[in-house]
Amino acid sequence: MEGASGISHRTVEVNGIRMHVAEKGEGPSVLLLHGFPELWYSWRHQIAGLAARGYRAIAPDLRGYGDTDAPPDVASYSIFHIVGDLVALLDALALQHEPGAIEAKFAQIETASIFRMFLPSRDPGPLLMPKEGWNVPEKIPLPSWLSEEDINFFASKFDKSGFTGPVNYYRCLNLNWELTAPWTGAQIKVPVKFIVGDLDLTYHYPGIQDYIHKGGFKQNVPLLQEVVVMEGVGHFINQEKAHEITDHIYEFIQKF
Repeated sequence: MEGASGISHRTVEVNGIRMHVAEKGEGPSVLLLHGFPELWYSWRHQIAGLAARGYRAIAPDLRGYGDTDAPPDVASYSIFHIVGDLVALLDALALQHEPGAIEAKFAQIETASIFRMFLPSRDPGPLLMPKEGWNVPEKIPLPSWLSEEDINFFASKFDKSGFTGPVNYYRCLNLNWELTAPWTGAQIKVPVKFIVGDLDLTYHYPGIQDYIHKGGFKQNVPLLQEVVVMEGVGHFINQEKAHEITDHIYEFIQKF
């Protein structure tokens, strides 16, 4: 099925679940993975941009999100389930990969981020009602990079599937620590380009900037090639600065 902007959609059977996949373009494949609680839609700009530059851009809804199945068991959201889904996805799409190596690479991918949606509501309910005397606007203005259409898309998908799947990722954190204990201290040995916005709250956590810029990051990720700090940008850089991020991805992947 083909949707807006020529992006095609299909559902594939992978690792015991049905996974929704959006894709566009022909050529070398680029797999784009969203964070919490987002969707393939978060990569819509990069899908179009990379396809126009001769790549096959592929963006799935991860398990528990959007139109992909959401198993009810919390233990079904471990990092190994996610890795298994992605390896099976490559096989289902007939993409070549080196057995074993791709599992190791996917296991090093951190897929957690937070998408905070400001949804206007006429009846926010008792927990969201402002204190008496507060001057609260009827509607919070959207940032320039996020439209009402975008908000409606995210809201409709999570209204359909609920937040059980995304929340289970966090409920599974302790299990993930236990399962990945044998790799404590292991280096990430894949080429990496790290991009962050200078307004991203996570960039201002105590010690983070020292870690990124004073050698700690490079020690743990020896193949780190570049760190980019984008000015005036928050957490959702692939949507806030869509064209610039597409350029960064393109410049990085064309080396390989």
